Amino acid sequence: MASLLILAAQGGIVDNLVESAQETGRVFGVNAWLLFSQIISFCIVAFLLQKFAYKPILTVLETRRQKIAEGLANAEKIKVQLAESEARVQEILTKANADAQRMIDEARASAQVVADKRTQQAISEAEQIIAKAREATGIEREKTLSELKREVARLVIDTTTKVTGRVLTQTDQKRINEEAAQQVGA
Repeated sequence: MASLLILAAQGGIVDNLVESAQETGRVFGVNAWLLFSQIISFCIVAFLLQKFAYKPILTVLETRRQKIAEGLANAEKIKVQLAESEARVQEILTKANADAQRMIDEARASAQVVADKRTQQAISEAEQIIAKAREATGIEREKTLSELKREVARLVIDTTTKVTGRVLTQTDQKRINEEAAQQVGA
């Protein structure tokens, strides 16, 4: 930098730079026309790459970025729809469970009513059977008592006939039968 200031002060800065560049070119073996043609070739290749390679690649990348953004937006929409669907499914399941529970309760109540009717019917039938059994027992008892009275009367008559040694009349037999029946009935 100090040498540049000195050269500038002397007034031939541009000439010195050109001479310095030429000297550097000769030391390194640089051909000016060859360097100029290479620079032109590089600019042409850079222009062609820019126009036919770089822009299409950027366009493809931009298109891909937009598709990814759309995909993410669609994924978010699908997530929202899925959440809404799950909420609707949960609501439907809750309603179905409530309906099922109501039906079960109604069936239990109906079954209880039927069971109560059957129980009442069974109790009524049992009472009828008991009443019939009591009636049959009463009839059988009366029949047995009647037979017992006749048997006792016969035994009394036979015993009286044997003890007294005489034959009883119809009136005596009737009186003894009545007394025996009263004693047996008591």
